[in-house]
Amino acid sequence: MGADKRVAGLMARAGIPADVIVASTPLAGGTYNTLYLADLADGSRLVFKVPPPPHLPRLRYEAELLTGEAQFCAGAAAAGVPAPRVLHAEPKETAEAGAFLVMTHCPGAPWQSVAGEMAPAERDRLRGELGGMVARLHAVRGPGFGYPAGSVAPLTDRWAPAFTAMAAAALEDAERYGAWLPVPVPDIRRTIAAAGASLAEVTVPALVHFDLWPGNVLLDGPAGERGISGLIDGERMFWGDPLADFASLSLFGTDAEDDAAFRAGYTAAGGRIPGGGHAGRRLALYRAYLYLIMLVEVVPRGTAGEHLAWVREFAGAGLSAQLALAAAPESADGVGGGRDGEPDVAESFR
Repeated sequence: MGADKRVAGLMARAGIPADVIVASTPLAGGTYNTLYLADLADGSRLVFKVPPPPHLPRLRYEAELLTGEAQFCAGAAAAGVPAPRVLHAEPKETAEAGAFLVMTHCPGAPWQSVAGEMAPAERDRLRGELGGMVARLHAVRGPGFGYPAGSVAPLTDRWAPAFTAMAAAALEDAERYGAWLPVPVPDIRRTIAAAGASLAEVTVPALVHFDLWPGNVLLDGPAGERGISGLIDGERMFWGDPLADFASLSLFGTDAEDDAAFRAGYTAAGGRIPGGGHAGRRLALYRAYLYLIMLVEVVPRGTAGEHLAWVREFAGAGLSAQLALAAAPESADGVGGGRDGEPDVAESFR
């Protein structure tokens, strides 16, 4: 069958011989980029990742997003964490030729697709394995704070202005697209501006994936003996506070900082979950930022119907709750009150 026309053109740009690929198939599941799976004559597989044309509406941080993907894959390789390996990268978006990546294919199925059939013992073992991998990623140091493509702001040597710029860009996108938010934009800006002291505690730029929900964690092997075969879709990575990864790790399940198996794996691999001080406030800010992105991106993507209603209900409630935590007076242990009315979130950092 061979490669389709688009994949064939990307192959030529990447210097891949035309007779190497015997078949190519579009991959479903992506919410921003277009992906193609290519089967090679030697039995191996490649993944071609292509972003939308730059003239289409999108969020500011999504410009040249593949720069982050390439840097995540390089960082994962350095840390010994399973992830795709980039074979060819053209992340720059130009009028002459669109951006794309060619990567190796990671085997396995998304964690979410098998979670319902997983025994508690296997789940705990895998959560510990994931914790160790995330800790090793967080040991990778970056050249500065922020998104690597500089789409929001140039990399900086301080985390507070970098994160403030990231959040400001998302709020500007919300105003530009007229996105529905449960809290007025000026109130969100004030909450973030008041958090400078907590953000200033972060002094080392670490590799943060920021999209580690179960759909981006691949598992391979028979039931009961599965292992993590790949962490994928690192395009939304940034250099920042390791604590930020706990936001997406907790998105649709138990908070990572409250998960004993994850915490054990993370600390055993050298990760440090901060306690007291401003840690709880920072975590609330990062969760608020993730919910903010979810609420704004549905506009340029044209999301409608039941899924739009679900996003607004889920992320809207989450954004309101996390902003309230971030704005609450701090106790000696951190943020007063807990996530969605639960006990003090900083208690879990001890």
